[in-house]
Amino acid sequence: MEQLKIEEFLDKAENLLVVDVRSPAEYLAGHIPGAINIPLFDDDERAIVGTLYKQQGRYASVRKGLEITGPKLLKLIDMAGSPGPGGKLLVHCWRGGMRSASMAWLFETAGWKCSILEGGYKSYRRHVRENICAGKELLVLGGYTGSGKTVILHKLREKGEPVVDLEGLACHKGSAFGGIGQGEQPTTEQFENELYRVMSLIREPYCWVEDESLQIGKIFIPDPFYERMVKSRLIFIDVPLEQRINILVADYAGQEPDLLAEAIRRIEKRLGRLAASEAVSSLRSGNFAETAGILLSYYDKTYKYGLGRRDESNIQRLDMRQIPAEKYPDTLISYKNKLLIKNPGSRQ
Repeated sequence: MEQLKIEEFLDKAENLLVVDVRSPAEYLAGHIPGAINIPLFDDDERAIVGTLYKQQGRYASVRKGLEITGPKLLKLIDMAGSPGPGGKLLVHCWRGGMRSASMAWLFETAGWKCSILEGGYKSYRRHVRENICAGKELLVLGGYTGSGKTVILHKLREKGEPVVDLEGLACHKGSAFGGIGQGEQPTTEQFENELYRVMSLIREPYCWVEDESLQIGKIFIPDPFYERMVKSRLIFIDVPLEQRINILVADYAGQEPDLLAEAIRRIEKRLGRLAASEAVSSLRSGNFAETAGILLSYYDKTYKYGLGRRDESNIQRLDMRQIPAEKYPDTLISYKNKLLIKNPGSRQ
C-alpha cells in the first residue's frame, strides 16, 4: 500500500474520500475536516486492546483485536460503500500503524485502492501547528463591541475578499453573551483543524480576521495565530454609539431573557453590582437599548485596555461616523488597497 507524506495526502484529500479509522472518541476530539469515521475499534474495544498490549505484549493484543473485528468485517466494508470504477480511499489512524494498515487491507480486499498517511493523524496535527498562519498577512478588523464587525467581514467576503471568520468557526460571538443562540462549540483541536483548512484555501497573500481575545467561549486560538494577530496591522473602525446599540438590540432582543440575565450575572464582578442590577432590571422591563448602553460602558473599557497593549504604530483608525453602514466594506477595501500599495512586500 502506498504511504503518503502529509503534504501529498492533503493534496489528494481535495478529491478523494478520507477515512479516519480511529475510535469515535478520538475522531470527536479532532479530525481532518471532511474525513469520515469508520472505526476499527469502538472506544471500549480500543481500551481493551491497548491495555492488553501494555500488559501482555503485541501477540495478545493482536489476537484480541482479531477476535473483536472478525464478526464485523462486513459492516466495516459496507460503511465505506461500493468503490466503483477506479475507486480510491485515503486511510489514516493515529500514528500510521496497525489500525490503518489493517483497515486499508480490508478495503483493498473489497476493491478499493488505498493510500495510508505516513505518521497518521499525529503527523497531520504537527503540520497544522507548523503551518496555521499559512504565510498570510493578517488584516485585523477592530472596533468596539456592537460595531458589526462580523457582518462587515461577511460583506467583504461577498465582495471577493479573503476572510477568516474565527467566531463562525468557534460557534461563539466572543463575549459573555456569545454562546446564546449558537450551536455547540467544537473542541479547540478541531477549531485549529478547521482554521488551518480555511487558511490553506486562501490564495491571496493576505486575509481579513476580526480582532479577538485569545479565548472565544471555550475555544483557544492557536498561539502562533494569535501572536500573528497581535503583531499585525489593526484597522480600527469608529462606529457611532447609537448605531452600536441598535446592532446589539437587533442581535439579542429576540433571545431568551433568562439567558441574557444569566450572562449579565457572569460578568457582575467586573461590571459592578449596581450596574449589573440596573442592566437586569432594564432587561426585564424590555428596555433593551438601555441594557445595551450599560453593558457597552464595561465592554468599551475592556477593549480600550486591550487596544492599549498593542503597538500604536500598527493601529490604523478609520472614522466611520459620517459614512453610511452599507459603505463600510467598500471603505475598508479602498483603505486596504492603499495599505498594500504602500507596503508592496505584502503582495509577494
